Amino acid sequence: MVGVTLVTLAGFSWLFAMPANIRGHVQNPYIGLLVFVAIPIVFFIGLALVPVGIFLAKRKVRQEFEHLPDRQNAWRRAGLFFGIMTLANIIIGSQLTYRSVEHMETVQFCGQTCHVMKPEFTAHLLAPHQQVECAACHVAPGASGWFKAKMAGTNQLIAVVFNTFPRPIESALEDNRLVSSAATCEQCHARNLFIGSPLKVITKYNEDETNSRTETVLMMQVGGGRFGGIHGAHMGPGVQIRYAAQDKKRQTVPWVEYRNTDTNVTRTYLADGAKADAATAFPVFEMQCADCHNRAAHSFEAADRAVDDAITTGRIASDLPFVKKTGVAIIKTAYATNDDAGRKIPSALMSFYQQKYPDLAGKRAADIQNAGKALASIYEHNVFPDLKVSWGTYQNNLGHTDAPGCFRCHDGSHSTADKKTTISQDCTLCHQSLAMDEKSPEILKTLGIAETLTGVRQ
Repeated sequence: MVGVTLVTLAGFSWLFAMPANIRGHVQNPYIGLLVFVAIPIVFFIGLALVPVGIFLAKRKVRQEFEHLPDRQNAWRRAGLFFGIMTLANIIIGSQLTYRSVEHMETVQFCGQTCHVMKPEFTAHLLAPHQQVECAACHVAPGASGWFKAKMAGTNQLIAVVFNTFPRPIESALEDNRLVSSAATCEQCHARNLFIGSPLKVITKYNEDETNSRTETVLMMQVGGGRFGGIHGAHMGPGVQIRYAAQDKKRQTVPWVEYRNTDTNVTRTYLADGAKADAATAFPVFEMQCADCHNRAAHSFEAADRAVDDAITTGRIASDLPFVKKTGVAIIKTAYATNDDAGRKIPSALMSFYQQKYPDLAGKRAADIQNAGKALASIYEHNVFPDLKVSWGTYQNNLGHTDAPGCFRCHDGSHSTADKKTTISQDCTLCHQSLAMDEKSPEILKTLGIAETLTGVRQ
């Protein structure tokens, strides 16, 4: 009877939630948890209890049927009833199962229902891969990949329930949850594709009164495949690179092995001061896309670069005195919560101008308020005090300005045993510098984009 009650409750709840089931999503993450997870659980628990109850009461059921005048007809009606209900349960159960599995692989479920993933969810909204669902990169293809992901998710759920989860949440690189690039990145990106040499313009504002603007223009030697460049040198045909990581974040690399099966070349590099047994003393990994593109879908900004971007895109007026220096200092201040920061950051910026530039504060109040809101938004998207996520918590290995990145290996100290070959730190291997921190680069005028190009975030 309990089982029938639960099945009936879940069945009618499913009917009421039919529009959401048809759409496959809801706006509120907790409603999604109820519709796509809780209702199916109740439904299947009810289904399981029905045969258990019948089995436990089989003697009583048999006795009741034996006292019926027409037992054959009664059994026929019972069989018909259970047959129809079984068909209905299969239809409802299949829909519930399908929607449940589908919902548990959505960005909403991974990022919003599980509140501890808020930093990654927020960063995902701003990244180039915001339209790519979590499961596309974090769940390996096939039933085994799905099963492993759900088992890992169950362990994470237990940690959340008992409040034992780490703060900050470890990245996939740190806890070895990384799915191979062949099963994720390379489903869309081809490693042997020749990309060439794209132009990169980095806009920077100095911390002087006028927020003087400079441009750095680089021609990136991305290359690809057999044509070399960054991609070709690391993941070209026949190339296999392994490395030992001394720390969980894989920022200290004492040992590197380069192997090229096409040319039959194998070299082993050891960092200065590293022990010869580094390859056995520390975990060894095969290099893949995420070793450099480790924040491809969850990119957190550096404070000064985030302010530069806000000025470049007009969210912060560039002619507000010392707005770059003051803005960076304000968002680097420690706040108790995001709500606390949302109140204090705009107020702190306004107070600065009221004290240092009282006339300007009255005339440009609207611009100062907009700048304060932009700074608060930058903080909200990069810092989460309750989860101990601050500036630099999740380092980006792409490049070498905000974190060691490329210099983890290309530091000039990794050399072969005979010291004849070193992993080069030559800048021209990766990019050609066409302008470096120039106010008005001639190259941009030559290309005809000096006036139209507003800057590209690194």
